[in-house]
Amino acid sequence: MLTFLVASIAFAGCLEGPSVSSGSRGDTSEAELTLPQWSVGDQWLYTFSTPQFGEDSARLVVAEVDEEEGLYRLGISSEREAQRHAVINHNPFLGRVTVGGLSVYEEGEPQPVFKFPWNEDATWTFVLFGQSWTASTVNIYNGVADVVANSADGHRLTYAFSGREGFLDALLWVDDEGVEQLRMELTQSKTGYEGNVYFYQARDLLDNRYEASDTDIYDSFLDSGHPSGEDWDVLVWYLDVGIASGGSGSLVMKDHQGASPLTRAWGSGATERGAIGTIPSISGEYGLTVNLRGDTSSIHLKVAGGIITTWTL
Repeated sequence: MLTFLVASIAFAGCLEGPSVSSGSRGDTSEAELTLPQWSVGDQWLYTFSTPQFGEDSARLVVAEVDEEEGLYRLGISSEREAQRHAVINHNPFLGRVTVGGLSVYEEGEPQPVFKFPWNEDATWTFVLFGQSWTASTVNIYNGVADVVANSADGHRLTYAFSGREGFLDALLWVDDEGVEQLRMELTQSKTGYEGNVYFYQARDLLDNRYEASDTDIYDSFLDSGHPSGEDWDVLVWYLDVGIASGGSGSLVMKDHQGASPLTRAWGSGATERGAIGTIPSISGEYGLTVNLRGDTSSIHLKVAGGIITTWTL
C-alpha cells in the first residue's frame, strides 16, 4: 500500500506540472534518454479526458514501420474508438510519427514534441493543438523526462516522456483561462499486439451547436473530399443532445441526391450523449433541418470526412 501511494503521488505530480530538478536523475540509464526504437505491435493504453467530451480510452498500436519514408504509423485497436478520435480530434499521436524523432504531424509538417537525447534545460519550439509552443526539459528522474511548454497565447502544456515505456507517460494542456483542454494518462504498455488496427485520416466538415428556436433551423456543409484529392470513404458523425422537460427535437440530414442518411427524433427530457456513427460519403452539399423546442434544448453535431486504413497484425 505504501509503495502504491508513493507511486500515485509521483504520477499525479507529472500531470500537475513537473517538479523542480533536484540535480539527481535517480536510476535513469543513458539508454532511457535516447530515442526509442518501436516495432510493429508495440502498444500503449491511454485514458483521455476533455471538458467537451468527458473521458474515453484508446489503445495506440504501432501498425506499420515505413523504413523508406522514415515513418511509424499508429492506429487504434477499436474501430469505434478510431471513429471517435477522427471526429473529436483530441489525439495528436495517431497516424504518422517520424522514426527519427517521434515527431507528430500538424498542419502537414512534423512537429518535434520530444527532444532526444533528453537533457535538462534543453529548449525548443513546435506547433500542436493550434498553438505555437516554447518547451524546455525541467527535470529527469527515474527514466522520465518532464517538459513544460508555454504558448504565446498563454496556454500551458506539461508532459512526461518515459524512457522505460518508450512513449508519453502523461500530458496536461491548460488554456489561457485555466481550463483543462486535454488530460492524457498512460495506464498500460505492452508488445506483440495481435488483431486488427484502425486509423481514420479525418478532416472536420461541420462542428455546430444548435439551440431551441421557434422555427426550423437550416444549415449545410460541403463534402468536398480530402485535400489530397481522394474521396472520403465515409463521413463520421458525433451527436451530443439534451432536450428540456416538455421539449422536443429532431434532426434530418439530406445529401444532394435527396437521400436522408441521418435522421433523429427526441422527446421530452431525452438525452443522447457522445453518439457516434458513419454515413456514406457522397461529394457535394449536405443539408440539415433541425427542430428544437424547450428553452434549454440543444444539439451539438460534428461531422468529419474519413479515409479508412486497416491493418491485421
